[in-house]
Amino acid sequence: MEVAVSKVGLADILYLREMFLRENEMQFVCNKCHDYGWADTWLCTVDGAIAGYGSVWGTDRRQDRDTIFEYYLIAEYRNLAREIFAEFKNASGTTLVEAQSNDLLLTSMLYMFCSDIHAEAILFEDHLETSFSSPDTAFRKRSASDPADGDDSEYVLVWQDKIVAGGGLMLNYNFPYADVYMSVKEGYRQMGFGSLIVQELKKLAYKIERVPAARCNINNQLSQATLQKAGFRMCGFRLKGLLMK
Repeated sequence: MEVAVSKVGLADILYLREMFLRENEMQFVCNKCHDYGWADTWLCTVDGAIAGYGSVWGTDRRQDRDTIFEYYLIAEYRNLAREIFAEFKNASGTTLVEAQSNDLLLTSMLYMFCSDIHAEAILFEDHLETSFSSPDTAFRKRSASDPADGDDSEYVLVWQDKIVAGGGLMLNYNFPYADVYMSVKEGYRQMGFGSLIVQELKKLAYKIERVPAARCNINNQLSQATLQKAGFRMCGFRLKGLLMK
């Protein structure tokens, strides 16, 4: 058996990426790496036949290519996942793996080949519809006359004529997912404004035919609580590990 891995253009493995996204049915955080040209792609073959692909990017600097973040094999070659991955990591010269725990193939490789494994972020999916409201509060698009105050979010939450929170949707996840982000101004936190603006951003996502998703740092307990209160639930973790030599 001859396993080979060679660097190719994105167009050469695009149909394999489509299979990967279709099979996993999840928000893929690193999708933007391909959209923005931050990644290299590698084609995997077994005895000359296409078996799958992998992708690498720079975990700290975009110009680096030190981290495997994507690995997909056609079903008939998954029994060779370990052997193909070993060739992939050697050919690419990578030193790290980043995986979503709901991507079972790459996560299994992470635990086989890596040490110093830790979770960096929690992934969330929509679970419940909420019905929060607050007197004298409005959710609207930011206007040109609104004070920026260091916040460039597209939407704001206004309470008693004061902007108390901002947020929006990032569309750099794979379709149809939208990444919900928000922040609440100091002095107005723990008053329910965070969960309220998340609720309204979820509604906005569905209105434009997107599926709301979210993530937050593993140590940010306040954001975790806010997202869960607004109807999100945990669906995975962003894991990172150091490839063993």
